[in-house]
Amino acid sequence: MDPNPDRFASRRSTVYAPNGLVATSQPLAGEAGVQMLREGGNAFDAAVATAAALNVVEPTSTGLGGDVFACYRTADGEVGAMRSCGGAPADATIENVEQALREDEDSSDYYPESRGYATDADADAGMPFLGPHAVTVPGTARGWEATVQELGELTLADALQPAIEYATEGYPVSEIIASHWTGAEELFTDDHAREAYLKDGRAPSVGETMRLPELGESMRTIAEEGADAFYEGEIAEQIAGEIQDKGGFMTVEDLSAHEAEFLDPVSTTYNGAEIYELPPNNQGLIALEALNIAEKVGAGDHPLDSAERIHYFAEAMKRAFHDGHRYITDPQFEEIPPLESKSWAGKRAEGIGETADSDVSFGVPDSHAEDADTVLLTVADDEGNVVSFINSRFAGFGSGLVAGDTGIALQNRGASFSLDPEHPNSLEPGKRPFHTLIPALAKFGEDDWAAFGVMGGYMQPQGHVQVVSNVVDYDMPLQAALDQPRWRYRESGELAVEGRLDGETQSKLARMGHDVRVLPPVMFGGAQITRLEGVESGNPVISGATEPRKDGNATGY
Repeated sequence: MDPNPDRFASRRSTVYAPNGLVATSQPLAGEAGVQMLREGGNAFDAAVATAAALNVVEPTSTGLGGDVFACYRTADGEVGAMRSCGGAPADATIENVEQALREDEDSSDYYPESRGYATDADADAGMPFLGPHAVTVPGTARGWEATVQELGELTLADALQPAIEYATEGYPVSEIIASHWTGAEELFTDDHAREAYLKDGRAPSVGETMRLPELGESMRTIAEEGADAFYEGEIAEQIAGEIQDKGGFMTVEDLSAHEAEFLDPVSTTYNGAEIYELPPNNQGLIALEALNIAEKVGAGDHPLDSAERIHYFAEAMKRAFHDGHRYITDPQFEEIPPLESKSWAGKRAEGIGETADSDVSFGVPDSHAEDADTVLLTVADDEGNVVSFINSRFAGFGSGLVAGDTGIALQNRGASFSLDPEHPNSLEPGKRPFHTLIPALAKFGEDDWAAFGVMGGYMQPQGHVQVVSNVVDYDMPLQAALDQPRWRYRESGELAVEGRLDGETQSKLARMGHDVRVLPPVMFGGAQITRLEGVESGNPVISGATEPRKDGNATGY
């Protein structure tokens, strides 16, 4: 069977359910979340169970070796966020990393030419994309535990059980995931990685049963002993040992110092809706600034399929990216201006006209994040809980390293750092890198909430803006809002569009000065959305939709 991940022709409708709904990128993971709801758990228990299952059934996009974030509204009306992402090791200074790269004869492998990065292992090549220096402290295990303990009804062990069963008993690999897995055959050069994630030295084929027993055993240990087993026990020793054996600086002390945090989201209003995002070090401010600028210039006043609509939104995105990449970093290291404010947007909207502004650049990206991989899921339950939950290793299987015999593939989020000390995201010990992951929440009315998100590096804030506009400006049903052809402003300055976008619209955008390029559907991100209406009145309506550009599935209960 030859899966075609670029094929996309949706015939779906919005899914409705009486008790709860999980929207995610893999059906088996969605079933794990619904199982928690059936067993008396709430949306937060279901979110963790779904995320854990995705570590097993979609390991090409997420894993315990990565980070996790949430944006949510609880049954008692609290709007909040959870962030669990670690920083650079204590010894990971610019000087130490540059010296290690010069001394490491294998360091040229950390700059894969296939991804368009430099292959010279020197300071001019920037942060490595792969290898030990790209690994930051993983936040997933602490984030899962904190979510269940603070917001759930069940235990972490309950939430991890479906994932453990999938890992130890096996599951059939679905089409798009099988196609993504093939890249690991070249990525995994180390025996630990090849033994954990390849089958007889190759990626699993479509429909083939795959088991991940080492990962399952690590999850079982965490289920029995809690997240401390990951950060302080034998698992931590194997993570630190793996990185140090490859020339990196991670220690058990770096791991044990990590804690998840609950914080207030940042927000703005857009044409009557209130949109909540994660604050820095995440890129949520980019989405909010773009919405504010778009509202100011009336982007959503134009017809849905018009070139004018795309033009004004794209010009808003340009300015938001320029500001976000200039200012967003770990707020413990730098003060960040109020990019989410209406007054800031008012100034940035000045100069937007009827043609593309070529003088506005993407900013100072240099973070290898334009087309990163991840998974996002959303859940709503009839108690009034709504959550957007996102979990990632950054790029596919991450750094290419798997920690000993734990089955845990380690993230490469540290690739977003810069070795330039003047860069806003310069590498510093303990610093968290610029993070693309942004779960989001929308309040469309007094008793009308939605959790949503769009995946894929720099596509994420652009997707948020488009989904919000589709629902708010054009009153589109949820599935139609996700199905609508997308566009994305690229780091190169190009305006990429899906081939399904009308040819006349593409031509008009080009005449307006945009450098239009057609890309396949998979380049425009997966997406999920779950909506809860009427819970305060006692007549809740739960609906959801998911991304047909991937293996998405909305499962109701």
